[in-house]
Amino acid sequence: MSMSAVSSASPPAEDPTTPPPMTTPPRKASVRLQERRGSNLSLLLDMNSLGVEPVCSVSTPKEVWLQQLHTSTRSLTHTLLQQAALDLDTLNVEYQKIPLNYVSAAELDVPGHTMKDRYKTILPNPESRVILKSPKEEAGPDRYINANYMRGYKGTPRAYIATQGPMVHTVGDFWDMVWQERSSIIVMVTRLKENNEKCEPYWPQLTDRTMTVREEEEDEDEEDRETSRFGRFLLRARDSREKDGFTVTDMEIQLCSERRPVRHYWFTSWPDHHIPQCTAPLLRLVEEVETYRKSLLPTSPQPITDCDSGPGPIIVHCSAGIGRTGCFIASSIGCQQLRETNQVDILETVCQLRLDRGGMIQTIEQYQFLYSTLAQYSRQLHQNQQNQNQTNTLQQNQHNPEDHVSIQLQNLQLVNTQNQRN
Repeated sequence: MSMSAVSSASPPAEDPTTPPPMTTPPRKASVRLQERRGSNLSLLLDMNSLGVEPVCSVSTPKEVWLQQLHTSTRSLTHTLLQQAALDLDTLNVEYQKIPLNYVSAAELDVPGHTMKDRYKTILPNPESRVILKSPKEEAGPDRYINANYMRGYKGTPRAYIATQGPMVHTVGDFWDMVWQERSSIIVMVTRLKENNEKCEPYWPQLTDRTMTVREEEEDEDEEDRETSRFGRFLLRARDSREKDGFTVTDMEIQLCSERRPVRHYWFTSWPDHHIPQCTAPLLRLVEEVETYRKSLLPTSPQPITDCDSGPGPIIVHCSAGIGRTGCFIASSIGCQQLRETNQVDILETVCQLRLDRGGMIQTIEQYQFLYSTLAQYSRQLHQNQQNQNQTNTLQQNQHNPEDHVSIQLQNLQLVNTQNQRN
C-alpha cells in the first residue's frame, strides 16, 4: 500500500469510550502533607525503571518515632529543673510527644510466648529482650521470658533488667534469669495483690515466728533457716528488715553445690497506676540500692576482664514491668546524672528506656512524679553543696586570724632585726 493511499483513507470511527486528546498537560496531583510525612505507609520513589538512582525516600512512622526517641533531649540545671517540675502543662505536652514504641505480636517471633505474658499487649522489644539459655544439664532450645536489658547512666549496657511480675508458671524462669545473669539485686515495686493479682510470691518470706526464733537462737544451723524450692533452685532467706516504705530481705540462691547471695528490695508503698504520697521513700530506696551495688563492685584497680566478675544487672519489676519499674530506673539514672554533672535530662532518659522496652513510664502522673522526685533530690544536693561551702568558708575564717597573727609576728621580728643593725 502506498503512502498516498494511507493518507487518503478516511479516519476510523471515534471510540466513544476514549477521551478526547488533551490540549494542555495534566495538573500534577497534589500530595497531602500526611502522605509526604509518611504517616500511613512508606513512600519510596522507584527510579530503577528509569535507569537512575532513587533521589529521595519518606520514612515509615516507626522510623520517624525511633529517630525521635534517639534525638529528643532537654537538659536541665538545678534552677530549670525546679521550674519544670511545677509546670504541669508543659510536662503533659512533653510526655504526650514521647513515642511509646510498643511491640506488636507480629514483631515478636517467639512461638507460644503468650502463655508467659502477664499482659498480652505488653511485650519485650525484640532487639533487647533477655533470652534464657537452655541449662547444660537439660539440652534444648532457648526459652522465652518477658524481660528486657536496660541501659543505665551514660548508656551503660545491661545495667538493669526490666521484667513483669512472675506468674505461677514463670517463677522458675525468673530465677533462671537471676542465675544466668548473675544478678545480686532484685527491686520489686508492687504488692502481690491490689485490685487483682499483680505478682506471684517467688521468694521465701520470713514469718514473725521465724524471726523470733532466730533472735533467740543465734547459733542455729543454717540449714534450719527459712528455705523453699523454686524451679530448680533452692532459696534460703537469711535476714529481713523493715525500712521506711520498703522491706529488705537477704537470701541465698543455690544450684547443686554453688551458692550466691541475692538482696531483695520490696517497695510496698506505691499504688498501681498512681503515685506515692511523697518522694522521700523512693529516694531512700534508690540510694540504698545504689550504695549496695557499689559495695559489690571489685575493689581491685585492675580492669574487669571476666564478665562474670561483676554483680550483674539490677532486676526491677512491678506487675507489667513498665510503669513503676520505669520510674525507679529513671530515678536511679537521674540521681547519678545530678551527682556527676549537676544537670539532668529526664526526657532523654525516658526516651532511652522506651528504646529498650516500650511504654516505660506508663502515665502522665508517673512522669510528673519522676520530675518531682529528681527536683527534690536536686534540692538536697544543692543544700548539701551550700552547707559544704559554708563549712569551708568558716574553716577559712577560723584559720585567717592565726595567719594574720603569724604575719604580724614575722613583721615585728623583721623590724627588730633592722633596728639592731642600725
